[in-house]
Formats: sequence, C-alpha cells, structure tokens
Amino acid sequence: MTATTAASAAYIVAGLLFILSLAGLSRHETAKAGNGFGMAGMAIALAATIGLASRSISAIGITLLVAAMAVGAGIGLWRARKVEMTGMPELIAILHSFVGLAAVLVGWNGYLSVEANAGVQTEVAGNLLGIHSAEVVIGVFIGAVTFTGSIVAFLKLSGRIKSNPLILPAHNALNLGALVAFAVLTVFFVIEPNLVLLTAVTVLALALGWHLVASIGGGDMPVVVSMLNSYSGWAAAASGFLLGNDLLIITGALVGSSGAYLSYIMCKAMNRSFLSVIAGGFGNEGSTGTDDRDYGEHTEISAADTAELLLDASSVVITPGYGMAVAQAQGAVAELTRHLRDRGIDVRFGIHPVAGRLPGHMNVLLAEAKVPYDVVLEMDEINDDFAATSVVLVIGANDTVNPAATEDPTSPIAGMPVLKVWEAENVVVFKRSMNTGYAGVQNPLFFRDNSRMLFGDARERVEDILRAL
Repeated sequence: MTATTAASAAYIVAGLLFILSLAGLSRHETAKAGNGFGMAGMAIALAATIGLASRSISAIGITLLVAAMAVGAGIGLWRARKVEMTGMPELIAILHSFVGLAAVLVGWNGYLSVEANAGVQTEVAGNLLGIHSAEVVIGVFIGAVTFTGSIVAFLKLSGRIKSNPLILPAHNALNLGALVAFAVLTVFFVIEPNLVLLTAVTVLALALGWHLVASIGGGDMPVVVSMLNSYSGWAAAASGFLLGNDLLIITGALVGSSGAYLSYIMCKAMNRSFLSVIAGGFGNEGSTGTDDRDYGEHTEISAADTAELLLDASSVVITPGYGMAVAQAQGAVAELTRHLRDRGIDVRFGIHPVAGRLPGHMNVLLAEAKVPYDVVLEMDEINDDFAATSVVLVIGANDTVNPAATEDPTSPIAGMPVLKVWEAENVVVFKRSMNTGYAGVQNPLFFRDNSRMLFGDARERVEDILRAL
C-alpha cells in the first residue's frame, strides 16, 4: 500500500469518526463518547497527514511541524484546565478566530506559491489557474470575516466592549456594498491575479467581519457563536481545497453545515430571521434606548421564606441562566434538587435554547453537577406545565423569562419565545441586583404580584436555602 493510499484510508476512517462524533454530541447520554470519537478522528488525521508530509519535506520541516503541534497541544491543555464554564463562550469565539486566521494564511500562501510565481513551473495546470485563483480569494474572504468577527464576539462575550449593537448610518447598505465589492474584486482577481486585489479583498473582509458581529446585539450572541462556528467550518473547507486535503474539506463541510443548521434552529427559538442574524442584523435598525417605564415596586424574599415555599410545594421548576454559571452555583442547585426529590417533591429544569452565552451551556453545567438527564427539559417540553407549577426558581436567568417578549410589541426582544415562568403560583428570582439582562431590556417579571426577588450570590443563597431546609 502506497503512502497516499494509506493516508486516504486513514482520512476515510477519520471522517467516519467525525460523523459519529456529531451524532454522539446530539444527546446528553452519548456526548462523552461523541467527544472521544472526535479526538480519535483528529489523532488519526494528524498522524496520516504527518506521515504523508514526511515524504515531501525535509527532516527539519517535520521537526518544526511536530514542535508546532506540541506547542499548540500544550497551550490547549493549559487553557482546558484553567478555563471556567463561564469563560467557555469567549474561549470558543477566540478559537474560531484562529481557524479564520489560518484560512487567510493558507490563502495567501496559495497565491504566493502559484499566482505570484507566474513564470515558475507550478503544480497547477494553466487551465485550472482560474479555479485556483477563485479558491484563494474566496478562502481569504471567508477566513478574514471569521477572524475579525470572532474577535468582536470574544470582546463582547468577555465584557471588554459593550454588547449593544453598533448601528452605523446605512449599515445594511454597507454590508451589501461590501458583498458586491467582494464579488467584483473576485472576478477581476480571477482574470488577472495580483497583490493589490488580494490585499483589497483581505482588508474588505476584515472590516466586514468586524462590522457584521458589531451590528448584532448581546441578546443574539449565542446565535453568533454558532454562526461563527459555521463560518470557521467553511473557512477550513476552503483551505482544504487549496491544500488538496480531502479530509479538511469533509471536516470543514461537516462543521460548516452543522453550525449553520444549529444557528437556524436557535434563530427559530428566538423568533429571529436567520438571514438577518448572519448578515449582521440586516433589516434590524436596533434599539439602543433604555426602558424608562415604571413597573412599580419589587418584593424581596429571604432564603428561609423560600425554603418554606419549597417545603409546601408539590412541584418545582428551576430555570437557570448565565448568572448560575457566573456564581458557579450548579453544584448547590444539584444538591437542592436531590434534597427536594428525596422529600417527594417533583423537581424539573426548564432550559431555554439560548440560556447562557453558548448553545447547550446550561445542559453542560447541570451534567457536570450530576443532575439526572431525565429532569432536564427543553423549553417546548415544559412551557405548558408552568401554570400547574407551585414554585419556579429563576436562577440567574433574565431575558429568557421576560414576559415583555410576548406582551410588548415595542420591546427589542418582542416575539422571542420565552419560558412562561410567570404563569406559576410563585416565582422566586435569584439575582445580584435589579440591573437589566445581557440584552439590556428591563424585565417586568420582577414586579409581578407572584414574584419575589432573592438578592445576592446565587450559590450562597441556594446554600442558605439548603441550611434552612
């Protein structure tokens, strides 16, 4: 068996493992196995690629390649050990930026190796040069958009810049104009490749990526993370075409298509236009104003009184949000769940599709705390049950339980499906203060007659309830 045939066989095995990985990650019970399939597939892919490369590059080149992998693996292991779940969304965003940057570098290398050496014999036949040029410019464009877009997402998710959407005059026209300009530049680059045109495409794409994500508000950032995941996949696929690597094309297509589908599902869950979000809020003029209406006075409750409510309850639903992750309260919440269930109280969790700042964020936290999978329900599975629920504990959630989404057509989150917690007999909201949520929208739930506010650190308050019980 030749080295090329062996590498192709290894790529097929790796591709199948990646498909099994996606299938495994679709369910809580099989997620760990799915992660293992993905790691195994990547290990096989790396080994096959190095083995194939060793036949065409020097020993020094192989040494540098292995050294680069070792450095990257070391950094990855370090960050995996250090990062908290609260920092996972921004970590993923910045990792997407690396994929985008790699695609840009691969594209530029392709140009410098082929088009820039027009008088030098290359592996690209003359009749395929136009296709190669198109691959170069498209790969650079997708990679650059992913690179700067992911950086903006990282800055927003980490709180380094404001989450409000950047609304420039005629921002929709700017986005459309950038796409038209890219199409024109691509045609000219394919006709006559040159450094000036490729530089122009790169700068245009970097600016577009920044503006696309900057134009999207904080409430839509979970969709943005998923969207950038899709972009990074297509960037990897474009690099695969340039490098002639079939597995990179397959892997990029898997990531790109699955990320796009997840983004579509999340947009439906938020009543957002899929095209609008991926086009940087196209058609959305954005609302950056504040809600100055007087909703009345809120009512506070103590941990001891909350414990009394729970003891008298026949059913309890817990709706977690990003605040639970910040407080690292999932362990205490899991212990509270076990304690109440031991007393015969029906306890379930209601998870909004965009709870937290990452798809599946709350599910991972609860699984980490050993909460049984069968009591963790999605919004569509539990929304009809709130009216018959004794007590709802809203732990660190805000926008996902905001009745303004269904009752106020002027609200920035109008039309977004939310957990109808206000229909329950009693609602206890765990919150640090009366500040608005990540979308910057006031929540009238806090002022309703059946709602009580339990202020302070979520983990400490849950522990206080446990002691009272």
